[in-house]
Formats: sequence, C-alpha cells, structure tokens
Amino acid sequence: MATAPAFNTLQLSRPLPLDCGQELAGVEIAFETYGELAADKSNAILICHALTGDQYVASEHPVTGKPGWWERTVGPGKPIDTDRFHVICANVIGSCMGSTGPASIADDGAPYAMRFPVLTIRDMVRGLVGLLDELGIDQLHTVVGGSMGGMQALSLAANFPERAARVLAIATTARHSAQNIAFHEVGRQAIMADPNWRGGNYYGDEKTPDAGLSVARMAAHITYLSEAGLTDKFGRRLQDRDAKSFGFDADFQVESYLRYQGSGFTQRFDANSYLYITRAMDYFDLAEEHGGKLADAFAGHGRDSGARFCVISFDTDWLYPTAESRHIVHALNAAGAPVSFVELSAPYGHDSFLLDVPALDRVIEGFLR
Repeated sequence: MATAPAFNTLQLSRPLPLDCGQELAGVEIAFETYGELAADKSNAILICHALTGDQYVASEHPVTGKPGWWERTVGPGKPIDTDRFHVICANVIGSCMGSTGPASIADDGAPYAMRFPVLTIRDMVRGLVGLLDELGIDQLHTVVGGSMGGMQALSLAANFPERAARVLAIATTARHSAQNIAFHEVGRQAIMADPNWRGGNYYGDEKTPDAGLSVARMAAHITYLSEAGLTDKFGRRLQDRDAKSFGFDADFQVESYLRYQGSGFTQRFDANSYLYITRAMDYFDLAEEHGGKLADAFAGHGRDSGARFCVISFDTDWLYPTAESRHIVHALNAAGAPVSFVELSAPYGHDSFLLDVPALDRVIEGFLR
C-alpha cells in the first residue's frame, strides 16, 4: 500500500472491549463529515462502508485521487442531502485508512501485524458507537450501509437499539453463508501463499504481498458483478488483439479488467487488513449472537420504539441474494418492528448499490423523508 496521508482521527477515551475477550486501548477512529450538525444533533446520519471502502464517501480519496465511493448519493441536493443532514463516515477498526488496525503501532513500538486481535462486525460497531459518544451524538437520524456496511447497520440496531431512529440496510445479509466464507478463504489463502507476506511481518519492507492481495481482489470482484453484466460489458471479446495468443497473457477483455482491478487495489489497501476484515464478515451471524433466533436480535425495536427499518435488495445480486433480505424482513416483522422492503431491478449485481440505479435514489430519499 502507498504511504498513507494524514487522516482526521479521534482517539476513544475508553478501551474497546472485543468479542475475542481482549480489549484495545487508545483506539483511533478515522472519519470524515459532511454538512452541518444541527444544534440539537438530531440530523446525524452514519454511513457504514463495505469491505474495501473507507471514510471517503463523498470526497476525493487521498491515495488514489478518485471521487468518493458514494459521491453520486451523498452531497448537496443528492439522495442523502448534506444541506439537510450531517453525514459521518468512519473507517472501521481493522482497516488501513487511519483507524487502528494491523498496521498500527503496538505498545512495543512495532506494528501489530498478525498480533492484532481477531475482530467481529460487532467490534467494528462498538468502535463506531465509541466515536458517536466522543462526538456527543446520542441518537442518529439514520444509520445506512450497503454490503458489509449493511451488516454494521443491522448490528448497531440489534446491539445498540436506542442509537438510531432509522436503519437502512442495502444489499446485505444477517449472516455469512458457506459460499461467502469459501470465496473469502480463497482470497486469504492467496495472500498467505505470497512469499512476501512473511507471516504478516512485511511492514517497512520494500516487498509486500501485492501479488496475493491482487488475486484476492480479483476473486472477490467477480462476486460483486452479475453474469449478465459481465457478458454485456466484456463477453468473450479479445483485449487489444485480433486473435488468441495461445499463451497466458490477458487474451480476453475480462481478464485484463480483473488484473487492472487487482493491481489498483494493492495501491490503497493493506493485505493484513483484508485478512482481518474478511474474517470478521465470515464470523457474522446476527441470530447466533442473540440465542439462535434472528427475531430476538431486533426485540428492542417493537412498534412502540419509534425506530423504522428499510431493507433493499437487487435482483441480480448473487452474493447476498434477495432471499437473504427477505429473511431479515421476516425477522423484523416477527419482532414487531416497522419495516419496508423492496427488491430493485439492476443489471450490475451486488455492486448495484454503488452504481447508477435511479430507483435506489428514490427509495433512499423517500425513507429519509
């Protein structure tokens, strides 16, 4: 990963307890804010990012120079309108854009590397709630998240039911399936098989496990797309040639695209963080955390609580298909929580929540209204 710039960070005043039984002291949370916070702090929206996301939801990324990952949705006059709302987006603990993670310096003056404790989604949410405490925000207007961000939004609702008046969960799940875990394990093994990984102790060295991280990103990226989308965008078209090479260069456009995605990813992400975050996602099982019944996770959100939920899925998302969202909705119904649900049609697969889907804009605007 390229040398990181300075980040806007806040240190939590209390140690952070973790599900593994350990705790982290002096935790730093890197975050960005957009729009003015109301005097009564009633207009705060927390946006939770996905696996490879970060706090730069609506501003230029300081490493890549690219626009914010949800800039089409967040901003003045946009579906999440920063003329109305104070938007907060924080880098999760375990990540690599300023929040405490494997690359952070431990008490002995060396990077944690693989000494960093294994995390859960609930641990990440504890970090976010700690940030809200430091900012003096008792209740959010809305917590929003797509993919892993949706897991965080659901976890916050389940474990801190008083902290959000609205919960918007997009293209997500209440637990990671065997297939989800399998794809992540392929990525982790690619990283750990890279000779430059060296047991995670590569910080400060010239050679880092970029090859393994690139392959991990390539494998994961396939799951974010739909077959129809891949066929429409690439088909079996060749890349910069008129005939097959009868070799192992990138003959096909789709091969070239995946290699580009993989190599670009290594410039902004840390391999150890990828290991830790994917493991946290694999451990995620909201029902298991609450006695084995998903409805019990939302027991604090009966109709008298005043909280409202909106769950959104996409018809081409095979990573977290609509059936997963329906499972969440049924649990919310069983708990007596007010919930609306919509499956949107989009050709982009799981990544649809990040792309141009006007129907998604309308649903978000309507729910926040």
